Amino acid sequence: MLRMDWLANHMDKCDQMAEWLHREFSYEFAQQSLASWQQEFAAGQQDGRWKCLIATEHGQLLGGASLASHDLPERPELGPWLACVFVSPDARRRGLAAQLIDGICSDARAAGHTTLFLHTHSQRDYYTKLGWDVLERFEAWGKAQWLMVRCL
Repeated sequence: MLRMDWLANHMDKCDQMAEWLHREFSYEFAQQSLASWQQEFAAGQQDGRWKCLIATEHGQLLGGASLASHDLPERPELGPWLACVFVSPDARRRGLAAQLIDGICSDARAAGHTTLFLHTHSQRDYYTKLGWDVLERFEAWGKAQWLMVRCL
């Protein structure tokens, strides 16, 4: 049975989620070791910097998405952020990413936030379909990126 819950309630899955993110977004982690990121991500579950909603099925981690306080060093005035969206390849095409994103948006709204930001280099069209708007194009990590916003 598919379950959505906060990673903070399943910390045994934290290192795996952090490893998936470190691998998927390796260009962002070029200066940070996996072990260091795993420590930061785990601490972020406790202090809210990387509050991650995960999807599991039969006890197996399928993916997650985070509500991050900061996600783009070049834009410290912006936040909070939808960040760390990743679904395991064998669990894709089931609508999990959209459900996780919706869960993060709902949590941000419940916390009193009216706007959420994200950046992506390859999923602009996907996020547009989910109601996000492009604010600007920029270069980071050697890639063209899109800064996007969603009013909650």
